[in-house]
Formats: sequence, structure tokens, C-alpha cells
Amino acid sequence: MHVHTVNVQKRGTTNIDDEDDVFSIISKNNKGSKKLIHQGDIAVRFSRSALNCPGKTCLWPKSAEGLVFVPYTLSPEYTAAEAEVIFSAMEEYTTLTCLRFTKRKTETDHVQIRSLDGCWSYLGKVGGPQDLSLVKSGCVSKGIVQHELNHVLGFIHEHTRSDRDSYVDIVWANIPDAYASNFAKSEMATDTPSLRYDYTSVMHYGRYAFSNVPGQATINPKPDSTVPIGQRYGLSNLDLQKINRLYECDVCSALLCDPSGRLNSVNINPMSSDKSLCVWLIRVPANKVFLQFETTDTPAGSYGHIKVYNGASRTSPQLLNRLCTMGIELPPLVSFGNVMLVEFSSDGTSSFTASYSTVICGGTLMTWNGTLTSAGFPIKYPSSADCTWTIVAPVGYRILLNFTSFSLESSKRCIYDYLSIYDGSGSSGPVRYCGTRKIPVLVSSGSWILMRFHTDKSVQSMGFEVKYMWVTSS
Repeated sequence: MHVHTVNVQKRGTTNIDDEDDVFSIISKNNKGSKKLIHQGDIAVRFSRSALNCPGKTCLWPKSAEGLVFVPYTLSPEYTAAEAEVIFSAMEEYTTLTCLRFTKRKTETDHVQIRSLDGCWSYLGKVGGPQDLSLVKSGCVSKGIVQHELNHVLGFIHEHTRSDRDSYVDIVWANIPDAYASNFAKSEMATDTPSLRYDYTSVMHYGRYAFSNVPGQATINPKPDSTVPIGQRYGLSNLDLQKINRLYECDVCSALLCDPSGRLNSVNINPMSSDKSLCVWLIRVPANKVFLQFETTDTPAGSYGHIKVYNGASRTSPQLLNRLCTMGIELPPLVSFGNVMLVEFSSDGTSSFTASYSTVICGGTLMTWNGTLTSAGFPIKYPSSADCTWTIVAPVGYRILLNFTSFSLESSKRCIYDYLSIYDGSGSSGPVRYCGTRKIPVLVSSGSWILMRFHTDKSVQSMGFEVKYMWVTSS
């Protein structure tokens, strides 16, 4: 029997201080660097200006099949875990754009990713081998890696866009004269004012960048100066759109980075001419993704196929692979990390809508049998826990639940600590259990069951253990 161990994290927040934005991390790691750099992390070549790209000559070329290949080498000094962070950051470009970061074979023009002396890169393709520095001690995180990779692709900092004065005020009084050039507006061909200004861009520096007065801003959004700017998580959806616009990638994709949101196959990407295959990459700031399908519309004779991956690429494990069929409800799904990929292929007449949110713990269980327990079982479960599990069987099977132990805090109407069980294909609402009791064997009416476990701040008990298995519908 396959056993699933569930770890429940304590409730926490994901508030990120301005100290933790991309610029702050880069600035700390670039102190003492001997590299001549501009705007904090753009390396300067003596043969040309750091911010010069006439006629988009610094862009990487597109192949005959419409893909843009960027060859690279990765220094062996990185650990396996560090290399995986870098590969994961590159993988999002592969999933969502026509760009492909590929290991160098014999290409003359290529990127050398090394741990040199800070976080920095050249702007665009400069010809021959070009360094990208990601120092091991502080630059190997997804947001920093993607920030520097965007420089490799030719992207400037968002706050230096030619139209930035319509969106931010630069507080020159708080900027030392020696650093004023870091706020000069760009007139580069890779500037993309045709797409709206993006306060959430991974290319936007924080409000205190280069400030000579602690706690005093150098960049103020307007008209609302409290709008958050600068982040460290990675590409935003507008960053993605700008990449696809600059490199003329005809792909149907979206990147969803908020803690919760919606997916709609009808209005995903107006720039794509071919919507027969579309992808959504959901990347929540922390914890796990909980995806719920709301509607599927597959008229008679039409085609729709949904795949969901437990990760950022099509090589990640699959959580769902189903044709959209009238009358069969798609199960909700929980990722095992903070990233989930949704792919929808259709003939243009099928559609779906879904929503997602963030959950602290849980997962999607897809083995034919197993054991699920609350954290700490059989000692005590933690306080302030919220966990969500989905158990999914193939179409044509049902799920049998056999509780071998159950002990939660008792209360009328189970309002403190409780386990809610949703029969996915049933017509009735969820059943809520609490206290110490013998729960009868439960069999779903369809091919999936959703379980939610909630605890409050006081009175913990032993918890529960439940064995599950697939059974035939007959």
C-alpha cells in the first residue's frame, strides 16, 4: 500500500519587504564587483554603449521554424540544486514563448553562466561568448535569474522606459549625482511602450533604489504612490507579453502570478493568431496552487482536451489528462509546489473557465490505494491548519474511504476543527465531521473526492487516518 505523508506548515504571511526586491538583492551582491556595470547590473563593453541596440541588432535570431535559440554553458561549480533553479527559470521561457535556452554545442555566440562577482549580464546578444554572472552566494533564485536572462534577451529596466514619466516620479533629490545616470530614460529599440507600464515587472527596481537617504524613495508610482513596485518572484504576465511581442512569438500563453485568479480560454491572449493550443502557467508567491474548473463547454461534435501538470513544463508529472466530455465534471487539483501548468487544445469551438487560489498544504492523490493522515497523527495535529486534498480515480471508477481512526475537537455544527468531504459528482453539498466517532465507509458517486481539514488556534486532538482505494462503478 502506498503511504502519503502530509506535512502541515504553520500559518504565515508572504509579505515581502522592499529590502527583498530584485534591486536590493542585486545591489547587495554587486558591492565590491570589479566589473564595469551600468544601472546596477548591466555589463559594459568598451566597444559599444551598454544601452545601445540600433535596429534591434542585439536580438537573438529566429530560426526557420520560428524558434529563437539562445545557446549557453553552465559552470560546473553550481550544485545540483542551484543548477535546477537556473534550469527551472529557463523552462518558463520554453513553456510560454518561442525562446529556447539550449546547451551550447559549437555555436560561436553563446552565454556563459558563471559564479563571478555579483548578479549582472550584458544587454542582448553581443557576439561571441558573453558572461552572465550569478554568484552562488546570493544570485541563484528564480527572480534574479530571469531578471538577468531578460537582459540577455535585450530588455532594459522598466523604470527607464521612454514613457516612464507618465507612471512614476523619479525623486532626484534622493539620488546621488554619481548614480543619476541609472535613471536616464532609454530610447532603445527594445523599449516596448506599446504595452502598458508594468509595476509588477521583474525588471522594475524597488522604490528605494540608489537612495542616499534611508527610507526615502527614489521611485514613486503615480497617481497612487503606495502601489507596490519591484518583486523577486520572476516574470510577470506583462513581461511575458513583451517577450512575445519583441521576438514576434505566435504563441497562446499566459502567466498568472497573483495568489488567486481566473482562467478563461476565450480571452487568453489577443496577440496570438492560433488558439488551438493555449497554456497558462500559474505561479503563486508561496505554498500550493488549488485549481477548480467551473465550466466546460464542448458542443456535440467538437473537441477539447485539458492537461494539467504538477510543475512548469510538459515534462512535469501530469495531474490531469482528459477530454472535455459533456456530463463529466473535471476534478479540482492541488499542486505539490507553487507552480502548475494548464494546457488546453481545442478545435476553436470548445472552451472552459476555472479559478485558482492558494492553499497551505495538501495535494492531489492519484494512486489506486493509499493512506492519508493528518499531520502529527497519532499524537496531535497542529493549530491553525488548513489542508486540501483531492483523490482522483480514472473515469469509470469510484473512490472508497475507510476511516481507521478519527478524533477531532468536538463542537456543535463542527465550527472549530473539522474535516469536510465533498463528493465531486454528487448533488448534495459537503459533509462535515468532527469529534470522536466512527465514520462509516464512504464511496463516491463519481471519480473524485475533495477533502478539507481545518483547525483553529486551540484544543488539538489525535487527528485522523483514512485508507482509500479505487473501486469499480458496477
